[in-house]
Amino acid sequence: MFGLNEEQRRAVEHDGGPLLVLAGAGTGKTTTLTARVARLLERGVPAHRVLLLTFTRRAAREMLGRATAAAGTRRGQVPWGGTFHSVAHRVIAANAAALGLPGGFAVLDPSDAADLLDLVREEQGLADPARAGRRTPRKGTLLDLYSRTVNTGRALSDTVAEAAPWCADLVGPIREIFTAYIARKRARALLDFDDLLLYWRAAVRDDRLGPRLAGLFDQVLVDEYQDVNQLQVDIVRGLCPPGAAGLTAVGDDAQAVYGFRGASARHILDLPDAFPGTTVVRLVRNYRSTQPILDLADSVWSGASRRYAKTLVATTPGGARPELVDCDDEATQSDEVCRRILDARERGVRLRDQAVLFRAGRGSDLLELELTRRRIPYVKYGGMRYLEAAHVKDLLALCRLADNDRDETAWFRLLQLLDGVGPATARRVLDALDLDRRDPLSRWDGRAAELLPSTARGPGDALVGAVRAAGPTRPTAERAELLRAALAPLVTARYADAGPRIADLDRLAEAAATSGDLRTFIVELALDPPRSTGADAGPAAVDEDWLVLSTVHSAKGLEWEVVHVLHVTEGSFPSDMGVSTADGLDEERRLLHVALTRARRSLHLYAPLRYHHHPRGRDDRHGWAQRSRFLDETALSCCHRTVAGAGPLLPAESVGGPGDAAGRPAAAVAAELDALWT
Repeated sequence: MFGLNEEQRRAVEHDGGPLLVLAGAGTGKTTTLTARVARLLERGVPAHRVLLLTFTRRAAREMLGRATAAAGTRRGQVPWGGTFHSVAHRVIAANAAALGLPGGFAVLDPSDAADLLDLVREEQGLADPARAGRRTPRKGTLLDLYSRTVNTGRALSDTVAEAAPWCADLVGPIREIFTAYIARKRARALLDFDDLLLYWRAAVRDDRLGPRLAGLFDQVLVDEYQDVNQLQVDIVRGLCPPGAAGLTAVGDDAQAVYGFRGASARHILDLPDAFPGTTVVRLVRNYRSTQPILDLADSVWSGASRRYAKTLVATTPGGARPELVDCDDEATQSDEVCRRILDARERGVRLRDQAVLFRAGRGSDLLELELTRRRIPYVKYGGMRYLEAAHVKDLLALCRLADNDRDETAWFRLLQLLDGVGPATARRVLDALDLDRRDPLSRWDGRAAELLPSTARGPGDALVGAVRAAGPTRPTAERAELLRAALAPLVTARYADAGPRIADLDRLAEAAATSGDLRTFIVELALDPPRSTGADAGPAAVDEDWLVLSTVHSAKGLEWEVVHVLHVTEGSFPSDMGVSTADGLDEERRLLHVALTRARRSLHLYAPLRYHHHPRGRDDRHGWAQRSRFLDETALSCCHRTVAGAGPLLPAESVGGPGDAAGRPAAAVAAELDALWT
């Protein structure tokens, strides 16, 4: 069924001892891992004793579905599978009492965790410029610093020095914010995503729980092992102690690009040392790209300070060398990209089979203007996520409040939906509710509600009435509908495009009604959110095709016939923030490797040699750029080099020479200037 090659079959058939599958880009990683799960089931390993850990729930569902179908298992006999966070939630929920957690704990998604940090930040005085006396980190930066520190196990001062050195003198106040944030979560029975991993690790390390959890599984398979952080590594070691034979790790050190999330390539590099007796199988047959593209990608990656040696071999014959285009500036780059996109389209390559990749979201600004001018439709990856949409967060906050009436961030958000209520009034109402005591809803009708402006009192009472009515004794469907109906008037009054937002609320309420209970629905939505909302929809489009614009991080795991990589220059590849350490520089090199290996048949790199300080202004202030250091002489030899608008780039010695027309342009300019004054 799976059509495996020799290396893939070795990985699938492996029996005895830990296994590390080094799967280079486009070498059939998913097929191999799926086939291995199926093979384990065929050998008689009980499905419930197999655990597959991935970084998306969709990947787990797809692989497990294909594996169980291939193995012919009976309906209902499906292995455990999901993301680290979703499986962690299942484990923690089943063992909450043993872990010292209340059974009714709630899970904060990253957006809500940032909001709670913002509340604490304000209380600590870091949000007041007059008190702080200087620029201070905002909630997004704080959440990043907190999560990196937790996931890497490093000191806060080291994390700040590496990720946000500009606020190194604020380590003390930041530590106080984090301490208060943790205390607030404990008091409100809240767990953030990092807590899920922390508690799972604590469970596998516990003298009583640990052996029982480790004994649940005979086989643990981990996808994308190059993207794990220290917490996740500790969990894997708890489930598969060194000496255990049931570990399969699949990944590629050349595609480890999530250091900003606390991941580190050293975990996959050190795995054979951490698990003695590990068998390493290298997958190098690439089913995606042509050999010239792979030659360039391998050349770029070969300069890494530490790596697994492997050379990718194309199964697709032929192919042209990647093109490196030196551009005068960003405007020229945009023009060249558009010209090549349209040329490829005329040769039969649909726009949707082409992608433009860049290091950071702002890297496509000028290109987007040029695409619009030329009527080239496009979609840009990395827009607003579903759970970041305001109306979605409003309903989820109301659901969380119905499940836990001491949820401070939910109260704070919902109160500000009321007419005339801002952060200061919301804070006074929260103080009156006294969330540290039980049953804050009983204190609403007293001083709390009286603090609201007169225009907000009626809607506020209605909202609180719905929370009271939607108690846990009601069926989930009734609870969801009560809350949706209470929120709908506020959404209608607050948002101009209320129609699609209300439709989103309807769908959310319907989805909640089909779940087991409201709490499970909230957690599962946080762990596996949809990508877009009805409010994202614009006017009907008649375009039959569209181009893809994407950051390299968002493009990981995807592929296109034609790929255009922008800004292959110093400051972008590598970024300025990535060159201070050897590990950081290696990650930047890996990022370019990932970009190059997204292309199937045609690859174009663009290197603007001049960047204007005000690209949309009329002044000519600019700085010169250098081509990326990753394009050394070996890499350049893999490319077909051109200059924008000038055809092939010829060696310097072939231009001009004794006895030919050398010097004529300069003479012509001199004559023209002299003529002006004659």
